[in-house]
Amino acid sequence: MPYLKRDALCPEPIDCKILTAALDLFVERGFHNISIHEVQQRADVSIGSIYNHFGGKEGVAKGLYYHILNEIDELVNAVLASHSSPKEQYQEIIKQLFEHTETHRNIIAFMFHTKHSEFLSGEPVFCDTKPFVKIRGIVEQGIAQNEFLKQDLWVSTAALFGSAYKMIQLRLDGNIKTPLPELYDKFMNTQLNGMLV
Repeated sequence: MPYLKRDALCPEPIDCKILTAALDLFVERGFHNISIHEVQQRADVSIGSIYNHFGGKEGVAKGLYYHILNEIDELVNAVLASHSSPKEQYQEIIKQLFEHTETHRNIIAFMFHTKHSEFLSGEPVFCDTKPFVKIRGIVEQGIAQNEFLKQDLWVSTAALFGSAYKMIQLRLDGNIKTPLPELYDKFMNTQLNGMLV
């Protein structure tokens, strides 16, 4: 199962095996280039198991999307619980996302590098999901507490988090050769010099 902060169960339940196989295949070759039979073969389960658990390829993608959104939400919740100031919360979320880009590449790639709307019609857009609403809340609180510049919330959120997401995409594409944790201090220095009051 694709988790960020815990190990998969052993033996892995069938639904978890399916999501793990689908994640790897969707990231490696793209949703539209994968058949349900390839997911079935990679997961080493029966085709009936996939239909029983998810109802087909779109159901697998939707299950994977919500599972990984939950993983990101848990990451954000843990940061909110352990850091009190919006600036510290912002820094820690970026630090962890940079680290996970190196250690859990496919999870981060599926979440930040995939156009979900191409195959998940009717689902909430990325920026309206629970973890990203909380991230906007961090920025909003930082503005209210004079930790970030007072300006439009969307502009501030895009400036603070959008550039980090772009760094992740560039790393996943191979344009950035240096592991992101090694660039964290330089990145944060540049970001905060422009956004702090």
